[in-house]
Amino acid sequence: MKCTSCKAGNLAPAYLDTLFPCHTCDNCGGSFVYLADYLKWKEGNPNLANLTVSGESFEVSETAQAMICPKTGLFMTKYRIASNTDHRIDLSPTINAIWMDKGEWELLKTRGLAGRLNEIFTAPWQNKIRAAKTAEVLDGIYAKEFGENYAAIKAFRELIQPLDNRAEIIAFLVSDDPYKA
Repeated sequence: MKCTSCKAGNLAPAYLDTLFPCHTCDNCGGSFVYLADYLKWKEGNPNLANLTVSGESFEVSETAQAMICPKTGLFMTKYRIASNTDHRIDLSPTINAIWMDKGEWELLKTRGLAGRLNEIFTAPWQNKIRAAKTAEVLDGIYAKEFGENYAAIKAFRELIQPLDNRAEIIAFLVSDDPYKA
């Protein structure tokens, strides 16, 4: 198979990290993995806590453009792995195959996600990432709007949040003169 990421290399049968079968590009180092092979390996290795990255540094590349599945010729879908990284893993949903750019497996291991690869492609996982990104954006907007008072405002919000009469407290605060009837 030709590599559809770099378009220059060939995908040769290999083993990802000597763990499970894959096809690795002889040019860019990306790997094409069938989810079934990963799940079979995962099932036979319940103790994935010991799966860590060696002390060596590693480079992570990212394919920015849409990926074409080297097997089906159809577009693959990009899935975010976490809210605090721009790296995405590509899934070919028709054959349940994954494309990982060079270094992405190591990135998953450093984040403790190597044993949760299949979860990344689920709606709850992606929804959690979207919610975290939204919260991050809103936090930035509020910080800009409220400036140096933002920390105190957040602390006060946490203080009144569990109170039954918080609506009355807020009404008291926004009233021009709460002592007038």
